[in-house]
Amino acid sequence: MRTRVKVCGFTREQDIEAAVAVGVDAIGLVFYPHSARCVSIEQAQTLRAQIPAFVSTVCLFVNAAPAEVQAVIEHVRPDLLQFHGDEPAQYCDSFKHPYLKALRVGAPGLETGSNLLAQAQQYQSSQGLLLDAYTPAYGGSGTAFDPLILDQMQAIQAQQARRLPVCIVAGGMRVENVTERIQRWRPYAIDVSSGVEDAPGIKNANKMQEFMRVVTQAR
Repeated sequence: MRTRVKVCGFTREQDIEAAVAVGVDAIGLVFYPHSARCVSIEQAQTLRAQIPAFVSTVCLFVNAAPAEVQAVIEHVRPDLLQFHGDEPAQYCDSFKHPYLKALRVGAPGLETGSNLLAQAQQYQSSQGLLLDAYTPAYGGSGTAFDPLILDQMQAIQAQQARRLPVCIVAGGMRVENVTERIQRWRPYAIDVSSGVEDAPGIKNANKMQEFMRVVTQAR
């Protein structure tokens, strides 16, 4: 199975066009006000109109008020929500909308594989678990997490035959390391942002093309 790719943090229509042209599977729009990649609902509607059928639109939130999430659902019509903060499962489930849950590997309480697995099991109703590095910026920093933590989690999961939603790996992804990450963890998907940018929110078409080429060839 080909590893799927989500590129997150779009702010420009031409970047979405370039991403679609090279075969990106999912487009991420950020609604976290403290992010340099944050877009308004009006901007998101314009960007959403550029995303064709069979490419997923994912809207990212960090500890947002429920009314803010509901407004995006209504006006942007995302295929998936992505909760990237400290949101409990009950909160995520309350919107009755498909979602991804990000877990910040290495955060307090998530420094070991067993703790990470215990946290992951709380989100069985999610469409996928996105494993990102722990940073104050809540993603998009280009920082990688300690790979041994995910190694440990996968080993425990296999030993105990625990079932989890699909795994999406993020955190410092770039052309130079993505093949090794795919071979090491066999994730369902990769999430990349800064690794295909010239600046926050400004994607580079050539970088996206090369990233997709490397991911497609990874075995």
